Amino acid sequence: MYRIDLEPHEVRQVEELIDGVMLRYKSVEDPDFLDEVNVIAHELPRRLRHTLHRFKHFEDCYGTCVVGGLPVDDGQIGPTPQHWRYRPEVSPTLREEIFFVLCSSILGDAIAWSTQQDGYLMHEVAPIKEHETDQLGFSSQQYLEWHTEDAFHPYRADYLGLMCFRNPTGTSTTVGSVTDLDLEDPKFDHLFDSHFTIKPDESHLEKNRALHKVTLAATAQPNGNPDYDEINLMNERPDTIAVLFGDRKSPYMRLDPYFMGEVASDSAREALDELIEQIESNLKEFVLKPGEIFFADNYRVVHGRTPFKAKYDGRDRWLKRLNIVRDLRKSRDKRARPNCRKIS
Repeated sequence: MYRIDLEPHEVRQVEELIDGVMLRYKSVEDPDFLDEVNVIAHELPRRLRHTLHRFKHFEDCYGTCVVGGLPVDDGQIGPTPQHWRYRPEVSPTLREEIFFVLCSSILGDAIAWSTQQDGYLMHEVAPIKEHETDQLGFSSQQYLEWHTEDAFHPYRADYLGLMCFRNPTGTSTTVGSVTDLDLEDPKFDHLFDSHFTIKPDESHLEKNRALHKVTLAATAQPNGNPDYDEINLMNERPDTIAVLFGDRKSPYMRLDPYFMGEVASDSAREALDELIEQIESNLKEFVLKPGEIFFADNYRVVHGRTPFKAKYDGRDRWLKRLNIVRDLRKSRDKRARPNCRKIS
């Protein structure tokens, strides 16, 4: 794992940079900020930029990177949100969000999904009572099964970013890497062929939209919501895909066993089962602390989360999430403009 902890002089440099950004922008969702963020990111400390650059280009490690050292004022950030749909006009975590997006910009461009958290770029990851046993990032009592983020979608992120604001229960993030796999047996060749299907995960389904937008959509679009037409089609008739691709000796992965369908070929099923068993037996756990940013190579590692007991008292585990792509152009047919970050 790559890791960098900011030194005191680097923290001061970062805070001065954030102060300047906050004079101009009041949200990381501001299109003008997003148009400029890749340039602003060049003002981050050189050591930090160098670490993130190596993580991106060399693929010579486990597939994860942690950035630590930025202080988080627990009183200033306010209570853990009860639901992602409640967003103040100016986020109490704006300082941290700016740093998060700046770091992400060294790896690529953050994207949003029109079908996830109502198209916001910055996602909330906090327990929601009505979802505590679901397979969703805002569950708590349920073990969040390991997966590739948005594995079902061809435009899924290259990197997943998580920034921790609170973790009072010491809840672990689980990670499995392609570096732990032994794929020399020829039977694993089946995994490089299109024998498999993955359906959309629960977070993209229309039932998990914000309630007020569901009502508006039902009124304005009696024949359905176009944003969800393709998701519904992927759910009903998912394409067949390969779960491993790229270099045979060090492949990329695309996996989400909880949402994967039947496999027609017995030999392909056997190979998949053994791959899953290898990942399960090599899962690692680590605990994110406030102020730490975790980046996962979404092509080389899978991730999940252990269960925890939520109290819904404003002090529960709280993270923010970003999806980051190396090439915006590959999703141009699903974005309104070349510089638009939202995939519809």
